[in-house]
Amino acid sequence: MEITNINVRKICSNDKMKAVCSVTFDDMLVVHDIKVIESESKTFIAMPSRKNKQGQYSDIAHPITAELRTALEAAVIEAYKNALESMKE
Repeated sequence: MEITNINVRKICSNDKMKAVCSVTFDDMLVVHDIKVIESESKTFIAMPSRKNKQGQYSDIAHPITAELRTALEAAVIEAYKNALESMKE
């Protein structure tokens, strides 16, 4: 499965959530609302989720393997950084 497009749809500068992205896989499947989060120690992604009846959040879609999560996180964060650079120009 290849990432064929990443669309950084929203950039937030005053919050821990830094961006919201959509990722296309194999030009056939899109996952919306992947968030770029910045903590004190690192930048990471959060998969789209919803709140259940108990008030807990669970992912709607997520990578099954650690390798896919690592590749997805690296690609989304790189797209976010490129979008930030484009805004500065």
